[in-house]
Amino acid sequence: TADLIQGRQVLIFANLKARTMQGFKSNGMVLCAATADHSKVQLLEVPKGAKNGDRVVFGDLPNVEAAKPASVQKKKLLEKVIGFLKTDGKGVATMLGKPFTVDA
Repeated sequence: TADLIQGRQVLIFANLKARTMQGFKSNGMVLCAATADHSKVQLLEVPKGAKNGDRVVFGDLPNVEAAKPASVQKKKLLEKVIGFLKTDGKGVATMLGKPFTVDA
């Protein structure tokens, strides 16, 4: 709900093709974690020290230039990476086992 998001930082998968959702244009998706059966869904926690607009990286995985929205859709980039996003036993978001951190 809006109450869960209002006044807090959230992680966004950005550069998606613009879509109208509930009357508003959206170019991104708020990232959440869910249990395997989707019975519990929670917003991902922003890495400590993150400022609005910071880019999040995954440990020592290569940091590539952000794709343009048309490429994200055409190449189905979100669909290719979404299965590799997990949380560890402490609830920290990871990709291929590498924890989210803020790009320094």
